[in-house]
Amino acid sequence: MTTERLVVIGGDAAGMSAASQARRLKGPDELEIMAFERGHFSSYSACGIPYWVGGDVPERDDLIARTPAEHRARGIDLRMRTEVTEIDVAGGRVRSRDLETGTEGWTGYDKLVIATGARPVRPKLPGIDAPGVHGVQTLDDGQALLDTLNSAEGRRAVVVGGGYIGVEMAEALLKRGYEVTLVDRGEQPMATLDPDMGRLVHKAMAGLGITTVTGTAVTAIRTDEAGRARAVVTQDAEYPADVVVLGIGVEPETTLARATGLPLGEYGGLLTDLSMRVRGQENIWAGGDCVEVLDLVSGRHRHVPLGTHANKHGQIIGANAGGGYGTFPGVVGTAVSKVCELEIARTGLREKDARAVGLQYVTATIESTSTAGYYPGAALMTVKMLAERRTGRLLGVQIVGHEGSGKRVDIAAVALTAGMTVDGMTALDLGYAPPFSPVWDPVLVAARKATAAVRQADA
Repeated sequence: MTTERLVVIGGDAAGMSAASQARRLKGPDELEIMAFERGHFSSYSACGIPYWVGGDVPERDDLIARTPAEHRARGIDLRMRTEVTEIDVAGGRVRSRDLETGTEGWTGYDKLVIATGARPVRPKLPGIDAPGVHGVQTLDDGQALLDTLNSAEGRRAVVVGGGYIGVEMAEALLKRGYEVTLVDRGEQPMATLDPDMGRLVHKAMAGLGITTVTGTAVTAIRTDEAGRARAVVTQDAEYPADVVVLGIGVEPETTLARATGLPLGEYGGLLTDLSMRVRGQENIWAGGDCVEVLDLVSGRHRHVPLGTHANKHGQIIGANAGGGYGTFPGVVGTAVSKVCELEIARTGLREKDARAVGLQYVTATIESTSTAGYYPGAALMTVKMLAERRTGRLLGVQIVGHEGSGKRVDIAAVALTAGMTVDGMTALDLGYAPPFSPVWDPVLVAARKATAAVRQADA
């Protein structure tokens, strides 16, 4: 029997899920599995880093799902602190470098998985690479930020960017006793929402004591004589900082793939088929934050860096590389977050997304409560819904509210995946009891209003 070799580049969600699934399907005598990870940690929750920094998660290791030793005990040869520097597709091999010793060498493969993740966006600005400026993408990044927070002389923090990571990090820094300013070039924070819904987030952040400056771009990071970050400079002002956190977003880490000539999409992510096989390649798969995926609502490819997708990609890749079969049909763009007690969720298209793909639409926005209005602790929530004009097809939902609000977005995510109309949604048989919902769930109230808007638009 000939033993094949599967090589995995990247030791987090997609890569190690792929390795683990392939190992379940084939034993070491049939498939040798080697994985390379340039960091210090494997199989961890990057999504949990803001909560670790903020103190909600007590220990770093609480975020680690499986250690390198546990992977090795399962028959996966995981090489930590080892960076793959080159892929030779024609020769079926990868070149790696041990970051501790500097030793380099080639490793052959029969099958290859690229799971190189994403990197924080670092605009080319003066001072952007100064000590005290932190991106937050890996556990190593989180540890470096905590080291800075523990040694900083002052208690002023500036977060650049108001997306999910920016908002979550602003909350984490606030919990650590920092005076927090968030600077964002958009009209409102949380650009993943429409501006009218982002305004609700802005108001809540102000109520917590977070200074949020919108509509202005950062032009530089001012440093002191020692070269350390001391302020964030914008077009109109300067904001003193003892620590700067970049929450601008991430981009696919596809430096290796680009150098190899593998196909990349509009957002710089690898392009794959439904089996997560890299287009044009027979024995190379890719998954996680380094790929682009099909948006089932718009019909276009986009970059959606989420751990949920990465783990699914890994399972599918592992099944295919291990001799089984699986496909990943696409996403509807569901995400949920929070800033202190405010829950923020979205799925599907925003207004500008719908316009960008030429869809005509109507909107409906309602205010309701997460439980029956008379039930103690009933919390306010706002739901915005987009529906396609004429057809009434659901296009997107955004929710901002307090406890019990955010996960209601899953109702809309299922409806989007099923291609439901807003009229069809009004008949959904959802669970009801006063501690959980009003008689008409807020999502269904929004669907009723959207249905009326569709009819009115076509009248």
